[in-house]
Amino acid sequence: MHTQIETLFDGPPPIYTEEHFALFQKFKQALNRGEIRAASSDPSAPGGWRAEPWVKKGILLGFRMGQITDMSLDTRKQPFFDKSTYPPRRITASDGVRIVPGGSSIRDGSFIARGVICMPPMFVNVGAYIGENTMIDSHALVGSCAQIGQNCHISAAAQIGGVLEPIGALPVIIEDDVMIGGNSGVYEGTIVKHRAVLGTGTILNRSIPVYDLVRDEIYTAADSTPLIIPEAAIVVPGSRAISNERAAKWKLSLQCAVIVKYRDAKTDARVTIEDLLR
Repeated sequence: MHTQIETLFDGPPPIYTEEHFALFQKFKQALNRGEIRAASSDPSAPGGWRAEPWVKKGILLGFRMGQITDMSLDTRKQPFFDKSTYPPRRITASDGVRIVPGGSSIRDGSFIARGVICMPPMFVNVGAYIGENTMIDSHALVGSCAQIGQNCHISAAAQIGGVLEPIGALPVIIEDDVMIGGNSGVYEGTIVKHRAVLGTGTILNRSIPVYDLVRDEIYTAADSTPLIIPEAAIVVPGSRAISNERAAKWKLSLQCAVIVKYRDAKTDARVTIEDLLR
């Protein structure tokens, strides 16, 4: 499938045939089952992850092949139109996923593991991967190709950024047992390692430095490496002073993030999702 997808993407035919659509459907079903992913674990790569460009080519191929079609549930109310290749993801009770009523949407071509809880309204985009027993809370976004581990909590109004282009760019990676606080945002291929906690309103991207008060380190992204949040770090929003003359005059500062501690038993008790919620 890998070679076929790349060949079809790199050399588009004048007309897509039934054989091409069958290939894309097979590809999308593999995404739905979690058999292929937009990023893979790789101990030799920075942060332990590498992008899978051919998978993103396959996803983009679906947009190229699809035609705008009516996806309205009730044409008398709000109409919906999207590419025919990307309808809402079909989920049944046997999948073991809770989707609480109220306006959520999961796009076809995404993996939703057993035990995932979807609180309304939330959105999961194509290529995303969400591991077992993770909660996606109200008004949260899981962007295209974002990879989220098991036992995570993506709190209300949190934004996990997506990426389809450039093809080789690493998507956002949220590893297992991570807590993303409400109104937080993780973007531009940032990797959040196991058991880390982002406090409410924390923003992480390639332009924002992270200051580690415990280890006396500063973490930033580079041309070839993403921003990497260490395992079990507790990260909160912060600011850093600007030292030039005008900034000092106006008392300006820039946004940053600060690691104030690392997880302990007290932290674990505060961020655990109660089994009663399941």
